[in-house]
Amino acid sequence: MKRILLLLTLFIGIAAGSYAQKFALIDMEYILKNISSYETAQEQLDVMSKKWQGEVEKIQLDVKNMYKKYQADLVFLSAEQKTTRENEIVETEKTLQELNKKYFGPEGELFKKRQALVKPIQDDIYNAIKEISEAKGYQLVLDRASAESVIFASPRIDISNEVLAKLGYSK
Repeated sequence: MKRILLLLTLFIGIAAGSYAQKFALIDMEYILKNISSYETAQEQLDVMSKKWQGEVEKIQLDVKNMYKKYQADLVFLSAEQKTTRENEIVETEKTLQELNKKYFGPEGELFKKRQALVKPIQDDIYNAIKEISEAKGYQLVLDRASAESVIFASPRIDISNEVLAKLGYSK
């Protein structure tokens, strides 16, 4: 009877252990910092963003100056001139909004350029993580950089260097 109980307990322990979930961590910021093509893409995006932001700020300044001039000349303007100036200001503001949307909107140039430059890198990282996870049997891989609720995690379960190695960036 004791043998049967011992064997049953051992069998249950082995069965429960075989269904244990395996977890791993990655640090996406660390991985991206070690990929030179990502750094280059970020620099290109920053340059474009600054250029476009300069254009937007110039038009904003123009609108602000037009409005100040309008306020200063308001007393001397006829009703028709007031309407003309107001329309000019409104048109310039519309142009500003359209330009802002064109460059920085959800379907804007910056978004498209980011998709073209950064998405392939992110896809490669995802595929490397997926391959490592399938090979090692991980059911869950968390990103330490974006998981604010992770207070402590053992460095033994961090597979960031494995991901870099899989991508050809050995660390």
